[in-house]
Amino acid sequence: MEGNVGIFEVAKVLIQWVVIPIAGFVWLLHRNQQQHQTDIAVLQAVHAANKEAHDREFKEMRDNFKGVFAKLENIEQALRK
Repeated sequence: MEGNVGIFEVAKVLIQWVVIPIAGFVWLLHRNQQQHQTDIAVLQAVHAANKEAHDREFKEMRDNFKGVFAKLENIEQALRK
């Protein structure tokens, strides 16, 4: 019976000083990893929104340049007449 008490004491010490700290460390890693995933998802959404806005602005600028060149062409044709 005394051998079992020694085993239980060793198990208690191992749990207290090895298992619980490792479990806490793993939990902290998990929590930080979840936060990083959230941050990455937010950054991806912001990047997608910025890219969409940039593409829209670029298309508007391209259309405006087409309008300007069309007007210049009309002016050139009017001057040649």
